[in-house]
Amino acid sequence: MSRALAIITLLLVVIYGGYKAVPLLRGPTIVLTSPTENQVISSSTLVISGIASRTENLTLNGTLLPIDAEGHFSKTLTVPSGGAILSLTATDRFGKSVQVSRSVFIP
Repeated sequence: MSRALAIITLLLVVIYGGYKAVPLLRGPTIVLTSPTENQVISSSTLVISGIASRTENLTLNGTLLPIDAEGHFSKTLTVPSGGAILSLTATDRFGKSVQVSRSVFIP
């Protein structure tokens, strides 16, 4: 009886550990809510916002962006007229990274 209980307990621990490890193994994600792809901006200010999950560092064109405890980020930029490519890179604590880019146009 105690042997069966030990096996069941060990099995539950392994299953729970696997359940908790899957997000870490998948790496970071970025959901960029603003701006949308190829968005035309009518003013010279642009708000970049979204959520970065399982992220240790988040950068915008190489500059570190602050994120809160839930992974939300927001940054207001002043951009000159013309086109711009925004590149966000999220890196987790294991060195895995993901990149999201957006092109915007300011007339």
